[in-house]
Amino acid sequence: MKEKVIIGMSGGVDSAVGAYLLIKEGYDVEALFMRNWDSMLNNDTLGNPNLENEICPQEQDYNDAKKVCEILGIKLHRIDFVKEYWDNVFTYFLNELKKGRTPNPDLLCNKYIKFDAFKKEAKRLGAKYIATGHYARLKNNKLLRAVDLNKDQTYFLAGLKKEQLENVLFPIGELTKPEVRQIAIDIGLNVAKKKDSTGICFIGERNFQKFIQNYLKPNPGKIINVETKEVIGTHQGLMNYTIGQRKNTGISGYDERHYVCGKNVSDNILYIAFGKDNKYLISNSCILEDVNFITDKRPTSCSAKFRYRSEDVSVNLQYLENNEIKVIYPQGFKAVTPGQFCVFYDHDECLGSGIIKKVMKDDEELWYLK
Repeated sequence: MKEKVIIGMSGGVDSAVGAYLLIKEGYDVEALFMRNWDSMLNNDTLGNPNLENEICPQEQDYNDAKKVCEILGIKLHRIDFVKEYWDNVFTYFLNELKKGRTPNPDLLCNKYIKFDAFKKEAKRLGAKYIATGHYARLKNNKLLRAVDLNKDQTYFLAGLKKEQLENVLFPIGELTKPEVRQIAIDIGLNVAKKKDSTGICFIGERNFQKFIQNYLKPNPGKIINVETKEVIGTHQGLMNYTIGQRKNTGISGYDERHYVCGKNVSDNILYIAFGKDNKYLISNSCILEDVNFITDKRPTSCSAKFRYRSEDVSVNLQYLENNEIKVIYPQGFKAVTPGQFCVFYDHDECLGSGIIKKVMKDDEELWYLK
């Protein structure tokens, strides 16, 4: 008897090829499309007669997923996790923005939706395994980076508990993105050349500032040069900016590159530093909270990523009380950002993560990031 696996079908090429590979391996494959966001909420097409007949991206994804399943000859389930997403992901996202931090909802979506709510639903449907189109690998109960390091998504899986990765399959983890696309072309999948989705799923192609104003009111304040303490502009709300950002800062008249280096939430101040190597962008330690380890390892030294696309950094770890860790990187690193996840690695193995709580230099918390 074939073992049953349900794959999360997003309407993209990765999960589509993943389903095909599972079928080739001899599994009894079904698919499930997760609706995590109410597309009618703050839909920019509403009230616009030129756009009202357009299909929203989420429904287009569902239609694409349905077509994939027709081509592959497998059953497609559809389920709403809108409430779960709102309660566990979006509410957290808003609360973090209010604190002046920069949250990453993708890690929480994996923790609470794809590897919790979805997993429970798959079990209810009789599946032994779940699968996703993530670029990652599981070997000997270890979460490993994907073969395609440019597409590796272990960063987004680092908030999972060890048991959440039990009975999980990552069918495309051994492939590169070009190989995945070629398979899709070879078997005639409708999504073979579909563009990858980017950004935060509930915002899509919409302008972030316009979208977030539906939930958080604009709160203009001063933009201050962190070195001279001179007021050089006005921001439209701290939630619209992240540390290290150099575009759309709202400052004109300055030819030299300028970067967001800090936020003062209590005084509603945005701090700007000039020059890409400005010392105010650099820290050499930070405190993590809500630390999560996927393995039993508790290293005192390893490598870490401070955001998804950053390079690996050699770090030393000091274990503190209250599930906190001090991460030390004497060489210094640019734009470490409160609210983001720091993810630990031992070569290819992803060990776990923590949320950046405080950013420091020479053991002093950066005054412009409080």
